[in-house]
Amino acid sequence: MLFEQEGIRLFDQLQIRYYGLIIVLAMLVAAFVAARLARRDGRDPEHIWGALTWAIIPGIFLARLWFVFFPPISITAGCATEITTDVCRNTAWFLSNFFDLQNGAIAIWSGGLSIFGAVLGGFIGAYLYLRRNKLPFGPWMDIAAVALPLGQAIGRWANYVNQELYGTVTNLPWGIQIDAAHRVAPYTSTIDYEYATTFFHPLFLYESLWSILAFIVLLNLFTRFRGRLLAGDLFLVYIAQYAFIRFILEFIRVDVTQVGGINFSQLVCVVAFIGAVGYFLYRHRGGAVNQQPQQAAQS
Repeated sequence: MLFEQEGIRLFDQLQIRYYGLIIVLAMLVAAFVAARLARRDGRDPEHIWGALTWAIIPGIFLARLWFVFFPPISITAGCATEITTDVCRNTAWFLSNFFDLQNGAIAIWSGGLSIFGAVLGGFIGAYLYLRRNKLPFGPWMDIAAVALPLGQAIGRWANYVNQELYGTVTNLPWGIQIDAAHRVAPYTSTIDYEYATTFFHPLFLYESLWSILAFIVLLNLFTRFRGRLLAGDLFLVYIAQYAFIRFILEFIRVDVTQVGGINFSQLVCVVAFIGAVGYFLYRHRGGAVNQQPQQAAQS
């Protein structure tokens, strides 16, 4: 067994990528915490693992599909020019090279999974599972809302392994180095931006730390203040808090997604934040509070 930067190679044939290992670890930790919360809430924790199995495939599928349909500017740099040395991997390229095991649409192990698509796909899978088992939607999504930030906090370190989530140049002591192969314009030159002296904002770390804070806050809301909330409110809070921090971090992110000259991720965040906060306030018009007792263990 050999250890390499990208992963663990077994028998010189099979390579297990660190990116994938970290993502799997993140899902398992989040599911374990969710199962503990479900048991504490008087619900059958086995439904957490059942919902996870239904959420994994659509979550990964839509996470990659979102990336394919809304690729970042670093891999579409040459699409609007005649400079053949620039990279041009737009949606058409991904679909034409679908089975390219290095960079094609199928190559999820090389990075390129969108959190927006992952949440949407996981939501759809979990919703179908809950409907199939006739389980109340709101309470179970509140449990997921607490565990999801913890999974994100762990999963963001997969971006560190792939050197794919960083910001502009910084002189702050916690700045990180990015090698030439993983830099995007205008920082590709190691002459203008020497490796030893150029450091970048660790956006993966900022989001990871924020996610830990979100987990602590949502856990406290779940355990101490749910009597003041309606079922499903915590999931709305989860959406709002992530939309907020992602919108802010996009200002210093170098590898953004643009559609028509607009930062598409920020646009999605604005819509998600307004929708989540607006629906939360609408539900609580007139001072509505949760009146539903905890469910029995068979729920």
